[in-house]
Amino acid sequence: MTTSLKSIRSLAPLLDRILVQRVKAESKTASGIFLPESSVKELNEANVLAVGPGAVDKEGKRIPMSVGVGDKVLIPQYGGSPVKVGEEEYSLFRDHELLAKIKE
Repeated sequence: MTTSLKSIRSLAPLLDRILVQRVKAESKTASGIFLPESSVKELNEANVLAVGPGAVDKEGKRIPMSVGVGDKVLIPQYGGSPVKVGEEEYSLFRDHELLAKIKE
C-alpha cells in the first residue's frame, strides 16, 4: 500500500508512529567510480522527520516517545508503511519497531 501526498508537511503521525526517511547509500566510490544501481544496497539507517505524541497506557497516561525529530535510527530491513510524496519515499514505523537510536 502506497499513499501519495502533495507535501510531507501535511503528514502528522498519530500515537506512537514515527515518520522516517532512509539514508541513501553512496552510488560513487571514494575514488569517484560510479556504481550500478543493482550493486548499491539499501541502508537500515534513517532520519526521523516527525513523531507522534506517544501511545496511551491503560491508565490514560501518555507514554513518551524514545526518539525525536532529527535523530538517526536503525530500522528493520522490511516493515513499516511506505508513504510517497512526489518522487521521495518515506516510511511510518511504530516506536517499538525501531531497532536502535544512533548517537553521534
